[in-house]
Amino acid sequence: MSLLIDGRSLWLAETNCYVIAPDSGGPCVVVDAPSELEGIADLLARNDLYPEALLLTHAHIDHAGGAGLFTDRWAVKAYLHPDDEWLAADPLSQLRSLFGGLIPEWLEGGFDPPDSWMALEHGTTLSLAGIDFDVVHTPGHTPGHCCFHVSAEGVLFAGDQLFAGSIGRTDLPGGNYDQLMTSMATRVLTLSDETRVLPGHGPATTIARERLTNPFLVGLGHR
Repeated sequence: MSLLIDGRSLWLAETNCYVIAPDSGGPCVVVDAPSELEGIADLLARNDLYPEALLLTHAHIDHAGGAGLFTDRWAVKAYLHPDDEWLAADPLSQLRSLFGGLIPEWLEGGFDPPDSWMALEHGTTLSLAGIDFDVVHTPGHTPGHCCFHVSAEGVLFAGDQLFAGSIGRTDLPGGNYDQLMTSMATRVLTLSDETRVLPGHGPATTIARERLTNPFLVGLGHR
């Protein structure tokens, strides 16, 4: 199977949102949901797709701020690791921290989380829209951060764990640098060099490229 993967950078932080399907004209899975749902709706309409589930890499507002609106609009379940539910429950606190305590009027509203979550668990496989997503819990950027590995296609949806030339920041509430690097060494760099990495921000990369050139990974997890 060759996956149809479409993506778009949305919202203030240019968050990458991915729509994944076996082919056009059928079910799909969406990874991450910024609050700008019209961009997602455009991707779905362009490929004649309907979402079967929403997978959230973590609960920061630029990745999960639109989850409640998404699940209401398309009547699907959202998946999140339980260790991030405390972040998802108070998106306005995240906004206040971003804007120095004051929330701009044009950003107020529309960030309510879903009424309930489907729990992500490390090592499990979610079979959705005919695709197997292996759940890889990678705490560090947030306590409940998860990546999604489609091993059959050699693709990792990395969220804010790993970027082209960088790693996720750990100076936000719940962040832990040592934990992130442990996750990197034991659960990300153990993947094959050919694995294509689709991050939550910025361009795609590969495990091999980051192993060789990413300054944060020098000497870490080399095989």
